[in-house]
Amino acid sequence: MAERAISAVNITRGRVLAGRLEWAGTSETRRRGLLGRDSFAQGAGLYLVPCPWVHTFGMRFPIDLAFLAPDGRVLRIRENLPPNRLSHLVIKAEGVLELPGNTLFSTGTKVGDVIQFADAE
Repeated sequence: MAERAISAVNITRGRVLAGRLEWAGTSETRRRGLLGRDSFAQGAGLYLVPCPWVHTFGMRFPIDLAFLAPDGRVLRIRENLPPNRLSHLVIKAEGVLELPGNTLFSTGTKVGDVIQFADAE
């Protein structure tokens, strides 16, 4: 069975953060994350859940992070986290949305905004 296409939308600002979102909801998919990839295309995203922190050890590119509460509210953001770093621990986060670098800045995404996941068109 094919996986359905999911998008991540900042409903506070009316901006699409990721039109092609991967859902990492198993231990295996969270461990793998973005490791082994050479790039992270604009419009792509990865949601790791449950996940209160991430690392970029072994990655080849910077990423943006949006730590989300269970209701989709952005609790903390980190823009352009370079390879070989640790993020902050965000204890109340349900998960973390990983996006290509500069996505959060270019969409105006801020702490307190609400992110919604929906079927991609």
